[in-house]
Amino acid sequence: MSTFWQRLFSGPAAPAAEVPALAGALAALGSDMHSHLLPGLDDGAATLGDSLALLRELRTLGFRRLVMTPHIMGDFYKNTPETIRAALALLREAAAAAGLGDVALECAAEYYLDEFLGRKLEDGTEMLTFGGAQRYLLFETSYLNEPLNLFEIIFEMKAQGYRPVLAHPERYTYLHGRFADIEKLRLDYGVLLQINLNSLAGYYSPAAQKIAEQLIDAHLVDFVGTDTHHLRHTATLGRKTLATPYFRKLLDLPLLNQTL
Repeated sequence: MSTFWQRLFSGPAAPAAEVPALAGALAALGSDMHSHLLPGLDDGAATLGDSLALLRELRTLGFRRLVMTPHIMGDFYKNTPETIRAALALLREAAAAAGLGDVALECAAEYYLDEFLGRKLEDGTEMLTFGGAQRYLLFETSYLNEPLNLFEIIFEMKAQGYRPVLAHPERYTYLHGRFADIEKLRLDYGVLLQINLNSLAGYYSPAAQKIAEQLIDAHLVDFVGTDTHHLRHTATLGRKTLATPYFRKLLDLPLLNQTL
């Protein structure tokens, strides 16, 4: 490794995830399609060193393909396809220099459902999708308040040939106690559902864990993601999530991660 890269990656050693024997089961997922590893773009990895530490942990846990999805959110995270691809190129170069080049690195985005998203769709702005020709479009909403234009935005996404994927529906408190409405999104409106792996360990809340388990029991989970922002997330995966009974149930579903 060159002196430049040594200086760039120097700093406190990241604690390795405590990975139990069944951690290799994550390799069966094929791909992680929701994470925040790209450096300096949002509330995930702040530096290339942070990105590489997280990449090492996800590699150890079994992933060999990562679709990284930085936030795009109004005036707060004003990321664009150009800035996201530039960060991807930087991380790919750094990963190769650090001996992590066997992990395929790709990018998309996690779009926040606000008026800015509606304008992007209306204007025909380039949207970052994943899954190649499938054009999966990952989006999230407010955790507290149900968007008034939710179904309008879903209709517009589909009209433009995108396949909407709702990120972590188990975490939206406005949907807690409304499981039938989540089912309706999936079965009636064709919105694909992605749950966070760490929801199975109760990382976010007991309510989120319960809904994630209900979605697995109902066979309504299309994708799973780590939603990795920092080393606490990867540590929880290795120490708790992989040992939960619902992780085993999850692997029995026909998850689309394996098709990416």
